[in-house]
Amino acid sequence: MPSLNRVQLIGRLGKDPEGKFTPTGRKVTHFSVAVSNRWKNKDGETKEYTEWVNIEAWGRLGELCQEYLKKGSLIFVEGRLKTDRYEDKGEPRYYTKVVALSLQFLDKKPTEEPVIQVEEEEAEYEPAAE
Repeated sequence: MPSLNRVQLIGRLGKDPEGKFTPTGRKVTHFSVAVSNRWKNKDGETKEYTEWVNIEAWGRLGELCQEYLKKGSLIFVEGRLKTDRYEDKGEPRYYTKVVALSLQFLDKKPTEEPVIQVEEEEAEYEPAAE
């Protein structure tokens, strides 16, 4: 049976990207993106709900995120969902994130917008060091 694991988001960074190295020396960058939804209720009031999404970018893509993005940056990110499992005081915990495969900066003029894309190789990814 075919399956699809793709996520597309447009939102603003909640804080500056943070880079780390895995025990094997691979670079990984983490940041969160706020994605807002606005609507009017039956009384005509504008309501807003913000969802925070954790993003993980590997290798060169992560380096570029750390170099060019900052808190408040508007981006389009495309990637895949990934849930990590870890133990906290003997209890299993789960952490869902988006592993970025491509990213576009939306704060710049269209002629200056870099589009960053990576070819995903499943073997390249490993759990990030916490």
